[in-house]
Amino acid sequence: MDWQLYVYSFLAGILGANGIPHFVKGITGEKHQTPFGRPSSAVMNVAWGWLNFVVAAMLIYFGHVHAHLLRAFGCVAIGALVISLLLAYTWSTHPEYNKAK
Repeated sequence: MDWQLYVYSFLAGILGANGIPHFVKGITGEKHQTPFGRPSSAVMNVAWGWLNFVVAAMLIYFGHVHAHLLRAFGCVAIGALVISLLLAYTWSTHPEYNKAK
């Protein structure tokens, strides 16, 4: 179905892009906020980032993107851009992460 291609690809872009900062913060040993606590441990961030990647891959698989690669890529790219802009705005205005040093 076409709706699955668009929705699953868009969500895969969101989850894939969201997994990057958690995974990177985790593997560098830094704490970062996750849905499980503020701030979560580095190990929790690696696990959360990895889970985001796995779910994104499953959405790509079950979205049957192989039949419409260009449309799927566009939806993944838009999803990644949307979550990236949202995260950039959120973290740039978050008082705990923008304390004067």
